[in-house]
Amino acid sequence: MLAIAGGTASGKSTLAKALALHRPTAVALIHLDDFYVPAHDPHRGVRTLSATGAETLDWNHPGSLDEDAAAAALEAATTSGQHGIVVVEGLFALTLPKIAAQATWRIYVHAPDDIRLARKLMRKIEIQRQDPLVSLRNYLLSGRDRHAEYVAPSRHRADLVLDGTTPTTDLLTAVNHLVGANPAPTP
Repeated sequence: MLAIAGGTASGKSTLAKALALHRPTAVALIHLDDFYVPAHDPHRGVRTLSATGAETLDWNHPGSLDEDAAAAALEAATTSGQHGIVVVEGLFALTLPKIAAQATWRIYVHAPDDIRLARKLMRKIEIQRQDPLVSLRNYLLSGRDRHAEYVAPSRHRADLVLDGTTPTTDLLTAVNHLVGANPAPTP
């Protein structure tokens, strides 16, 4: 199992998708973003006040993910025998104990804060049509601090730190050196 962590918009999802495209029959891909607790459930996850003043799920806190469900999905994928490698990517791939403990290889994708913020703003504007002021205010209110508290320290758990501003082909080469060129499915 390969765990890929890094800050918001660092390039971790891009790398994970490239790995899956590069090795379509060998790679199973799990996105931790798929395991956030329901945002409308006030009894699960960690709540925070957004820049709009509304109470909302804190998307930048590991307590807002259903770690048990993510670990179960990972277990199912790794024991299926269908894939040579299972890639788990997300902010907290090296922070959540039940995920990090299963990792054979650990990668942290780093990108400077200004690059990550610019990428996030572009994504929020282009894809979600969100007012960039909301994203900027949320970043200043809690996003920056949550990154420093929960995501950035996981860099020290990584076997390999990659520069998220590097071309994807170069990142794939570095990952191949770490995991081997052709991992076979588990019998």
